[in-house]
Amino acid sequence: MSSFKMEHKNPEGLFVSKAFSQAITVSGKAKTIYIGGQNAINSTGDLVGPGDLELQSKQALHNIASILASENASFANLVKLNIYLVSGSDPRIGYKAFQEIAGPLEHPPLVTVLFVSEFARPSCLLEIDGIAVVEDRD
Repeated sequence: MSSFKMEHKNPEGLFVSKAFSQAITVSGKAKTIYIGGQNAINSTGDLVGPGDLELQSKQALHNIASILASENASFANLVKLNIYLVSGSDPRIGYKAFQEIAGPLEHPPLVTVLFVSEFARPSCLLEIDGIAVVEDRD
């Protein structure tokens, strides 16, 4: 039994989506994981998928999965994702990659998608940061 409660909420009058929740509350004894911006750079420092949003999305999500796993968490523990895409990108490509990597989630996280002109590393097409919550076992 978990010592914290995470409730995904879609209040009446708001759109209910299979891709994102409208609000999430967390109460009880929990640890918060803040995930810094992840892009398509792999463990050797190489860019995966130059010019390919799908491959870059998958690598960024693999990076997030590694961070989550290091804290005994999974995509189900995500509370919030901020997704930054280079202007002109199709967010459906990233969503497809998320479905492949994370699988269908009964309770999806909060999601904000923003378009930017470019990143510090111009060959990157996206960056994703997020927040996850797990049981605090300390």
